[in-house]
Amino acid sequence: MTCFQTLAENQLPKKTESNHRLPEVIGIRKKEELILDKKTTVKQANDNMQSSQHIPNFSNTPPAQTMDNDKLVEREGLSMADLLESEMSNEHKNDNKQQLKSKDKRSEITHTVDDFDFDEASFLAALDHHQPIGIIDRCINGIILNIESDGIYIDIGGKAPAFMPKKECGLNTANNLKDIFTIGSQIEAVVIREQNAEGIVTISYKSLITRRSWDTIQALKRNGELIQVRVTGSNRGGLICDYNGIRGFIPYSQLQYGETPEKMIGTTITASFLEVNSNSQKLVLSAKGAVIASKLANLEVGQLIEGHIMGIKPYGFFVDLGGISGLLHHSAITNGNLKEPEKLFGQNDQVKALITELDPSRKRIALNTALLEAKPGEILTAKETVMNEATNRTINARQLMRQQEQSTK
Repeated sequence: MTCFQTLAENQLPKKTESNHRLPEVIGIRKKEELILDKKTTVKQANDNMQSSQHIPNFSNTPPAQTMDNDKLVEREGLSMADLLESEMSNEHKNDNKQQLKSKDKRSEITHTVDDFDFDEASFLAALDHHQPIGIIDRCINGIILNIESDGIYIDIGGKAPAFMPKKECGLNTANNLKDIFTIGSQIEAVVIREQNAEGIVTISYKSLITRRSWDTIQALKRNGELIQVRVTGSNRGGLICDYNGIRGFIPYSQLQYGETPEKMIGTTITASFLEVNSNSQKLVLSAKGAVIASKLANLEVGQLIEGHIMGIKPYGFFVDLGGISGLLHHSAITNGNLKEPEKLFGQNDQVKALITELDPSRKRIALNTALLEAKPGEILTAKETVMNEATNRTINARQLMRQQEQSTK
């Protein structure tokens, strides 16, 4: 054996038992590394899936849904793109299934709005039919079911009857309600309290009368009419009165001269309206205004009246016509040249004149003496003659008034 062979043999590893099993150990290690690589690959795939919004998280999947080893082996040969594409396709399939279900549900609806015969009138009628009963201030009709000592039970079409307390049964309720109301008769009233826990609403016939009285008062005031009121008391400011359940007030300044307030209590007097406000329940009346209004109602344009001078102003004379006054303006005294009007009539002088304008709402009466003249300026030189012949001259004066009205049209 040469020295070279000896050297080579010395450099080669000795065939010990451990060296003999080396290939087997290496093979086991490669298998372990392969398994670790496979697990790492699956873990990376799961991590990448978690970062995507539409890919489910396999690592957080409940134990019952965790993939078994067979499924892992099936995914070993797939790339990351293959895994993502597979999950996306499954999700699209689920979306398509949901869309098909929604489409099937929509296909079940076979009617449209036009298929129903339900116009606006029917809709409003349905609302009225199902409107709740017992809204405050609403007028309702019912039938009397029972009359008790403390009130009346009325059928208003609800689950429970309505109740009207005795004090709400009228303005001056009698002690025995059966003397006024009858079981089975119809009645109209106003809801004053909504239903309680038992479903009973409280209604009032007194409130209905009061409401209608305010409506009547508003209409009378608009037409300039008068009302009859009953005086029920007095205070430092004036008289307290009543009109169909409405409490009114008449200031002392609105009484006729010479009337004694104490003696008027319990009497009925005629009054006109000064202020009407249903919201604040305020009604202010005037007895003096009623006298004026009644006198105005008896006057008409073209009528000859007689009164006395009660006031002298730079623009004319105020004439007292018995509780009301008219204005004789300087321009309506004569057709002549009037330089000193105050020398023509003095305080308390009697005067006759024609009514040329009448405004009851403003209590305005316009008077004229120039139309009584036979010639321009006659009243300045023959005032007594004009006054004495005023009645006979009225016919011609009215003709002149009509001519003036036609010329102005």
